[in-house]
Amino acid sequence: MSDYGTYLKRLQAGELHLNPFLAFLDMRPEAMDDGYARFRMPIRPEYLQGAGNMQGGMIVAMADEAAAHAIMTLLKPGEGLTTIELKSNFLAPVRAGDLVAEARVFKKGRTLMIADCTVTDDRERPVLRLSATFLIIRE
Repeated sequence: MSDYGTYLKRLQAGELHLNPFLAFLDMRPEAMDDGYARFRMPIRPEYLQGAGNMQGGMIVAMADEAAAHAIMTLLKPGEGLTTIELKSNFLAPVRAGDLVAEARVFKKGRTLMIADCTVTDDRERPVLRLSATFLIIRE
């Protein structure tokens, strides 16, 4: 995709079909600004693992998407991105309610960008912290 500006505007207008993975997770954008993105996702029964907690990979996927969208707000036409590294810290289990992922760009380089994301539960309790590195791809 070379026009992330249009994509982000349409996504914020509710066109989740533009990103099938977001639609699958029912992950909805709440706010975006330069270097910032916030998403909300309900915890569904099918997202729980055997012990009744939200499966960790689903939370990491949410944080990765939020971080990627924070990066997208800073991309120029003709630039794309791909995740090249993730580090996550699981901070608390969660079983029900909504999750909120807030991501901010930490460092913007010429070929790499680093974003941090915190996922919280309904009570604003930190559930996960993620740091992600993205490669900037030029068409």
